Amino acid sequence: MTGSNMSNALATAVCQRCQPRFPPAERIVNSNGELYHEHCFVCAQCFRPFPEGLFYEFEGRKYCEHDFQMLFAPCCGSCGEFIIGRVIKAMNNNRHPGCFRCELCDVELADLGFVKNAGRPLSRPCPNREKARGLGKYICQRCHLVIDGQPIMFKNDAYPPHHSSCTHCGKELTAEARELKGELYCLPCHDKMGVPVCGPCRRPIEGRVVNALGKQWHVEHFFCAKCEKPFLGHRHYEKKGLAYCETHYNQLFGDVCYTCSHVIGGDVVSALNKAWCVPSFSCSPCDSRLTLKNKFVEFDRKPVCKRCYEKFPLELKKRLKKLSELAARRAQPKSSGLHPA
Repeated sequence: MTGSNMSNALATAVCQRCQPRFPPAERIVNSNGELYHEHCFVCAQCFRPFPEGLFYEFEGRKYCEHDFQMLFAPCCGSCGEFIIGRVIKAMNNNRHPGCFRCELCDVELADLGFVKNAGRPLSRPCPNREKARGLGKYICQRCHLVIDGQPIMFKNDAYPPHHSSCTHCGKELTAEARELKGELYCLPCHDKMGVPVCGPCRRPIEGRVVNALGKQWHVEHFFCAKCEKPFLGHRHYEKKGLAYCETHYNQLFGDVCYTCSHVIGGDVVSALNKAWCVPSFSCSPCDSRLTLKNKFVEFDRKPVCKRCYEKFPLELKKRLKKLSELAARRAQPKSSGLHPA
């Protein structure tokens, strides 16, 4: 169209809103082929210019964003904000897609579907999860149903046994199934593969193995039969097929060496009303090894060899002799004081 033709067209055109024609020098707003005076191109509700030229059209009338939302846009039942774009209509309410979520697991429900439960929108697995939690049971991570019997634990998730088969022999698994390197095996196939199995829990041991009492144990399952604290590499003491920590073995069964305070596993030296292990029964001053055949004296409740005793001051030896004689007299049986007639 030439300039003269365009001028002729504008001279005959009218404003879409007020209908009068446009003066030759006036600025004209063209919106999708519709012409407006600049002061006529305004919101049909508030009569103000459109911010940055942005408007919404409904039934032939143009509105600014604020008035369009106030008049026509639905409000989200969750966040209370206006919804521009996709609207999720569910449970007698409108929601943003991101606001329509499961009330238990908080997953978005817009594209997954949902279950109405006690007036709540829930994801399809959640009602069964809630039921399983109340019964103290597990829910299958594949079919999302409650598992009635003992589940198989695979990669920290629970499954009913009939959902899986042995990787080696193909038989349907039971609750005794075992996991090994990301695969499930029946118990016979698993044991044939040479994997150590913990004696108490009957589960495979993939890390450190404790060999004791003729069995293999997980480190955390090998503990004292009395206090049930794991040994974690500390020394244990065995008695009648059970393992005990040193403290409780001493309390229940053992003689404890007066010097080293350890349970005496071999011969016991009984002297000075105490128990000693053979290596610890020695002279207190010089630490030379003693036996019951050696001559020794008691000083400060400990044995002293004859050589060290001879080095004691004379007054100390006299006092020790007097104490020894007094102890001997006390140890003698007392007379009843009765004499024959």
